[in-house]
Amino acid sequence: MQRFALAFLTLVGTSLFVSVARAETRDFEPMDVFALEWVDSPQISPDGQRIVYARTGFDVMKDRKRSSLWMIDADGRQHRPLAASGSGAAWSADGRRIAYVASTDGSTQIRMHWLDGGQDASITRLTGSPGNLSWSPDGQWLAFTLRVPADEAPLASMPKAPKGAEWAAPVKVIDRVIYRIDGGGYVDPGYTHVFVVAADGGAARQITSGKHNFNGRPAWSADGKSVIVAANLDADWEYQPTESDLYRFAISDGAMTRLTERKGPDRSPLLSADGRQLAWLGYDDMRHPYQTTRLHVGNADAGNARALTDGFDYSIDAAAWDGNRGLWLQFDDHGRTVLGWISASGGKVERIAEDLGGIEIGRPYTGGDFSAAAGKVAYTRGTTAAPSNLGVVARNGKARVLTDLAGNLLEHRKLGQVEEITVKSSADGRAIQAWIVTPPGFDKSKKYPLLLEIHGGPFAAYGPGFAPEIQLYAAQGYVVVYANPRGSTGYGSEFANLIENAYPGQDYDDLMSVVDATIARGSIDTDNLFVTGGSGGGCLTAWIVGHTDRFRAAVSAKPVINWASFVLTADMYPYFSQYWFDGMPWENPENYAKRSPLHYVDKVTTPTMMLVGDDDHRTPASEAEQFYQALKLRKIDTAMVRIPGASHEINARPSNMIAQVLNSIAWFEKHRARATTGKANAD
Repeated sequence: MQRFALAFLTLVGTSLFVSVARAETRDFEPMDVFALEWVDSPQISPDGQRIVYARTGFDVMKDRKRSSLWMIDADGRQHRPLAASGSGAAWSADGRRIAYVASTDGSTQIRMHWLDGGQDASITRLTGSPGNLSWSPDGQWLAFTLRVPADEAPLASMPKAPKGAEWAAPVKVIDRVIYRIDGGGYVDPGYTHVFVVAADGGAARQITSGKHNFNGRPAWSADGKSVIVAANLDADWEYQPTESDLYRFAISDGAMTRLTERKGPDRSPLLSADGRQLAWLGYDDMRHPYQTTRLHVGNADAGNARALTDGFDYSIDAAAWDGNRGLWLQFDDHGRTVLGWISASGGKVERIAEDLGGIEIGRPYTGGDFSAAAGKVAYTRGTTAAPSNLGVVARNGKARVLTDLAGNLLEHRKLGQVEEITVKSSADGRAIQAWIVTPPGFDKSKKYPLLLEIHGGPFAAYGPGFAPEIQLYAAQGYVVVYANPRGSTGYGSEFANLIENAYPGQDYDDLMSVVDATIARGSIDTDNLFVTGGSGGGCLTAWIVGHTDRFRAAVSAKPVINWASFVLTADMYPYFSQYWFDGMPWENPENYAKRSPLHYVDKVTTPTMMLVGDDDHRTPASEAEQFYQALKLRKIDTAMVRIPGASHEINARPSNMIAQVLNSIAWFEKHRARATTGKANAD
């Protein structure tokens, strides 16, 4: 126990030194990012009395996200550490044990914690990284998923090198459709399968087989003799990026039974408490770029299936049974992530809490996490003033907040204030939701530079959440405005699909209307308008400077510049080519060209910096390079910031998040008109 305590204090201490360095109240600064802590992956016990969660923060010495497991009573008492590191916690049905995944000594294993005596031990000796832990009803077994390397013969056999010879590394033969993944690089051939292991430890046994992937958390049958899991077992599954069905596999011999069969995804199986009802998420694939995910319920074998949320025009992101009578739901609605409830027999969706969020550390994306048991829900609660804390709520009760992990830091920081506005688009009068963040100490009588920050996706949404990147911009004296233009999620399928075969397009008008409305409120220096965005937001940034010269400078982060080259180099190209465009690049080149910012580069006069991760496989660096080189050839002021080792998720390492913000600010300041009376003058 002493060694555990020392290890835990070492982990937490890496962030504590930042926050104790200066105690006075001041603006939010880059190094404060390392001191942030937040709640992730809350798991409530079967009796609803205790909650385990991942206490997450940044290790300033390793420049990485780190998580330890903590436990707290549902009434807020007995807040205590459980494991110095770990994730994916899962309670046994009797509430006496917690299984979780942790990496020690260079390997990732399933560990078990016994609550009665406090013992903790690894129960596996795996060569890969397990995930999606799922307990059998009797507590005797754990099912989990694990990637299994493919046993494939080489294309050619090389002669044996002489002893001591220094030959080049072996060639890499690529013949799969998906051969690289953003954040994972070039992947070795392999498939994700379902395994079971005794809860007391021992050898793990593979249940599924074949050259297919079995994804998500397995759902155990009531008798513990089988599990249900999602997979696409079609021969050409690699060309079907959204397709999957539910299958039941016998634990004894792996015998398979197909439960669903339709065109479209069926995933995330959930069995009711008595095991008689099966719920899952999915939709009929109509080939639109955005499609609303429905909650379905049927018998335990998926028979007599019905869509409980048919007519409810918000995608269900997650669900959990409330015993046998109903289900808890998570969905986005107008910039907020909502916890809802619906009867198992159907009816109206009840809204229980509208403050899920706070786990997207970087920009203010919607999202959250929850778990349910004994009529209660533990969830990540987000606000504009702090990343996620732990919330608890019952269907007919008032939510309680059990933690305040970043309070000791953020209560002593002056933050930008967040205000919601609604704007009518100049394109067609549609209502566009936006948020304005004013700098600390904002004075209406002064003029401030304005920064338009654009979300990616494009099928995603921003909301009123705490966002370190936005706060860092505000702390530098910028009025930051961000919005959910057409194509954003949480406003219904019709709004999202307004950009079908038309992106970018009138979303540009939406954003310009938001800028105009912000200026009309006053306090904006119209000589100093700036724009930035990442991914889809980077694409829109490059599109904007090709269609207006009103911005003094721009930063296009990890953008798409040329849709044809993007579709043929991105990691998810089977999806992008089939769902985002009418035809392949060689079949409809005009459509690809007219929707590409590169097509309008001859109109650009705005100094535009490109920012990209060197290991980005989602929007490869070659996209940014095309715009950079085109601007250089046109002698437009440009620069390219490349972040070594960074994938599409640049802010996965906090120093990279800070580097992105500081380099963007430096670019804006380089091109800023100095005859202003904003923060620089106010100080």
